[in-house]
Amino acid sequence: MPESYPAASPFWAPHVHADRRPFLLARGRIVAALRAWFAANGFIEVETGVLQASPGNETHLHALATTLAAPDGASSRLYLRTSPEFACKKLLVAGERRIVEFAKVLRNRERGPLHHPEFTLVEWYRADEPYETLMADCAAILALAAKAAGTQQLIFRGLSADPFAEPERLTVAEAFARFAGIDLLATLRNGEPDRDGLSRAARAAGIRVSDDDTWGDIFSRVLVEKIERQLGIGRATILDRYPAGQAALARPADDRRVAERFELYACGVELANGFGELTDAAEQRRRLEREMAEKERIYGERYPLDEDFLAALAAMPQACGIALGLERLVMLVTGAPRIDKVLWNPLP
Repeated sequence: MPESYPAASPFWAPHVHADRRPFLLARGRIVAALRAWFAANGFIEVETGVLQASPGNETHLHALATTLAAPDGASSRLYLRTSPEFACKKLLVAGERRIVEFAKVLRNRERGPLHHPEFTLVEWYRADEPYETLMADCAAILALAAKAAGTQQLIFRGLSADPFAEPERLTVAEAFARFAGIDLLATLRNGEPDRDGLSRAARAAGIRVSDDDTWGDIFSRVLVEKIERQLGIGRATILDRYPAGQAALARPADDRRVAERFELYACGVELANGFGELTDAAEQRRRLEREMAEKERIYGERYPLDEDFLAALAAMPQACGIALGLERLVMLVTGAPRIDKVLWNPLP
């Protein structure tokens, strides 16, 4: 290591860049392959705005805020998007049918081997197509990315998966039963969450539960501690049919206790989050207001709703959409141990 650099050298130090460069070149090949695949499948690549009236309304997502100054000196509060979702759905209302965006997004309170405040979501939508189509897209993209990187396996922390194998499809209820011994749907009788029932089952599975934990808190803790690390081993896993209360932007499934929401996992890592999109504007407003009330309870803050999005939603066609974390995909196909290895310009 050159003596002029400190022990924790910046990314632009030549010896640090030389170590990261193979990952970054693979990233470029993967992005080029994905763009070609989307174009070949009839998708239009769009670019939506980073500045938004609402950054998104999920309880546990945290946004960066800014102030927009008008020429007359008046100011208004805007947010840097946590997702391009609301803007993309407006384009579906406008008449687009297949769209994709390679979207830079920003999220506060996120930092670690798999998290960075600024990262890229590959987000795509299909109008008037079944929800399951997205699952086939995910399988194709895993194989495509592996081929572009010249690898035969996905790797993370000693775990591996075959990117060319057909993903396993597993419902959330099946995963809770298999990995935690919990009958999840029994705690959702008549669509109402049985907090105490889930609490007892979680404690029996060795999960710590606090007196003030909600049903959703307990659900998330079981998922993280007992289930996620078991998913996507040997081959990818599609974890399907999330409880309706954990899918604020998704339409209900035939069993209304659950929703058309799935996540793609490989090597215990969540790669993508897909939905059959909710198009009931009144129900969407109710759900988002509930999410913001919960955010205020936990974090003492809330974000405004995007009224323009809610107005557009009433005219939105039936659609499905999904967001995939580009950097996580690149990590798994290159074997990179941390997200900063696959970012051209990581924060210090």
